[in-house]
Amino acid sequence: MIKVLVHGACGKMGGHVMDALKKCDDMELFCGVDHMANGNESFKCYDSFDKVEGKPDIIIDFSFHTLVKGVLEYAVKENVPVIVATTALNDDEKNAVSIAANKIPVFLAYNMSFGIALLCDFAKKAAAAFPDADIEIVEAHHNRKVDAPSGTAVMLANSIKEVRPEAEYVYGRGGEAKRKPNEIGIHALRMANIVGEHEVYITTESQQLVLRHNAYDRSLFADGAVKAARFLATQKAGLYTMRDMFKN
Repeated sequence: MIKVLVHGACGKMGGHVMDALKKCDDMELFCGVDHMANGNESFKCYDSFDKVEGKPDIIIDFSFHTLVKGVLEYAVKENVPVIVATTALNDDEKNAVSIAANKIPVFLAYNMSFGIALLCDFAKKAAAAFPDADIEIVEAHHNRKVDAPSGTAVMLANSIKEVRPEAEYVYGRGGEAKRKPNEIGIHALRMANIVGEHEVYITTESQQLVLRHNAYDRSLFADGAVKAARFLATQKAGLYTMRDMFKN
């Protein structure tokens, strides 16, 4: 039985992860860690890693980017694999992920959806097939989302950049904004309670291909994280992504 520590356990995604764990025959909740924990939770939950008793087999982190370095420090100290599902990491935090991956297995994904992983692959192939096409990415999320554009939109752009290394990202447009051939436009919409929508427009002078993914329920991200945890539990130290899971 794989014992899972959920970081960010008191948040919405933490709750979805714990619900997903209840459906598993080979995984169980070891404990939660959340700085908002107050002792009234219906499960074992601590407000800091210093108070955790015992050792989990793996960590799933759905918290906030400023907390990621603390998660990684605990994971390296205890030699525990970690799923980093937190978005909007800055360069320093990304570097911390890379350093930790030299010592422990680390799974990094800005979106834990298998559908999005496929969308990234499709977008990359389409960009290669239409080298002269204009490419625009549009993402929509709920009106409480802090970061813009979404980590997923950037992940899509990065996938395209693998076949268009000279591409430049343009975040929205205003004023005199004539499009340059090597641009990838990235646009963010924030409305009501949208879970997540991502579209990639690949447009030539004669045709347009639109790739789209809609997330209807946040539980899909929890299910993806649980699958990633099952995969990561058997890996050696290194940095892993959704693409690595597709290889298996």
